[in-house]
Amino acid sequence: MNTKIKLQQQRQVLLYPGEDGHFVVEVPSLPGCISQGKTREEALANIEEAISLYIEVLEERGESVPEDRLEVVLV
Repeated sequence: MNTKIKLQQQRQVLLYPGEDGHFVVEVPSLPGCISQGKTREEALANIEEAISLYIEVLEERGESVPEDRLEVVLV
Protein backbone atom coordinates (compact mmCIF):
# COMPACT_ATOMS: atom_id res chain seq x y z
CA MET A 1 0.00 0.00 0.00
CA ASN A 2 1.48 3.34 -0.95
CA THR A 3 1.88 6.15 1.58
CA LYS A 4 -0.83 8.37 0.06
CA ILE A 5 -3.44 5.61 0.34
CA LYS A 6 -2.32 4.74 3.88
CA LEU A 7 -2.62 8.40 4.96
CA GLN A 8 -6.04 8.69 3.32
CA GLN A 9 -7.22 5.75 5.41
CA GLN A 10 -6.06 7.28 8.69
CA ARG A 11 -9.01 8.98 10.33
CA GLN A 12 -9.83 10.72 13.56
CA VAL A 13 -12.24 8.60 15.54
CA LEU A 14 -14.44 8.86 18.60
CA LEU A 15 -13.78 6.09 21.12
CA TYR A 16 -16.08 5.60 24.10
CA PRO A 17 -17.42 2.88 26.38
CA GLY A 18 -20.68 1.33 25.26
CA GLU A 19 -23.55 0.32 27.52
CA ASP A 20 -22.55 -3.34 27.23
CA GLY A 21 -19.01 -2.72 28.50
CA HIS A 22 -17.45 -2.92 25.04
CA PHE A 23 -15.66 0.01 23.41
CA VAL A 24 -17.47 1.75 20.56
CA VAL A 25 -15.58 3.57 17.80
CA GLU A 26 -17.12 5.96 15.26
CA VAL A 27 -15.57 7.74 12.28
CA PRO A 28 -17.29 11.13 11.93
CA SER A 29 -15.86 11.73 8.44
CA LEU A 30 -17.28 8.43 7.16
CA PRO A 31 -21.02 8.38 7.96
CA GLY A 32 -22.15 5.04 9.34
CA CYS A 33 -18.61 3.73 9.85
CA ILE A 34 -18.87 2.33 13.38
CA SER A 35 -17.29 -0.64 15.10
CA GLN A 36 -16.67 -2.00 18.57
CA GLY A 37 -14.47 -4.36 20.54
CA LYS A 38 -14.15 -5.95 23.96
CA THR A 39 -10.97 -3.97 24.57
CA ARG A 40 -9.74 -0.57 23.41
CA GLU A 41 -7.10 -2.27 21.25
CA GLU A 42 -9.63 -4.63 19.66
CA ALA A 43 -12.01 -1.77 18.92
CA LEU A 44 -9.25 0.25 17.25
CA ALA A 45 -8.11 -2.74 15.18
CA ASN A 46 -11.71 -3.36 14.10
CA ILE A 47 -12.25 0.26 13.05
CA GLU A 48 -9.02 0.24 11.03
CA GLU A 49 -10.43 -2.64 9.01
CA ALA A 50 -13.83 -0.93 8.73
CA ILE A 51 -12.21 2.28 7.46
CA SER A 52 -10.22 0.38 4.86
CA LEU A 53 -13.29 -1.48 3.60
CA TYR A 54 -15.45 1.66 3.62
CA ILE A 55 -12.93 3.54 1.47
CA GLU A 56 -12.46 0.53 -0.82
CA VAL A 57 -16.21 0.39 -1.51
CA LEU A 58 -16.38 4.13 -2.23
CA GLU A 59 -13.51 3.83 -4.70
CA GLU A 60 -15.05 0.78 -6.40
CA ARG A 61 -18.25 2.77 -6.88
CA GLY A 62 -16.31 5.71 -8.30
CA GLU A 63 -17.39 7.92 -5.41
CA SER A 64 -15.13 10.46 -3.78
CA VAL A 65 -13.64 9.76 -0.38
CA PRO A 66 -14.62 12.43 2.16
CA GLU A 67 -11.83 14.41 3.76
CA ASP A 68 -11.19 13.91 7.45
CA ARG A 69 -12.29 17.25 8.84
CA LEU A 70 -13.00 17.04 12.53
CA GLU A 71 -12.74 19.85 15.01
CA VAL A 72 -13.04 18.95 18.65
CA VAL A 73 -14.33 21.73 20.85
CA LEU A 74 -15.03 21.45 24.57
CA VAL A 75 -18.12 23.44 25.64
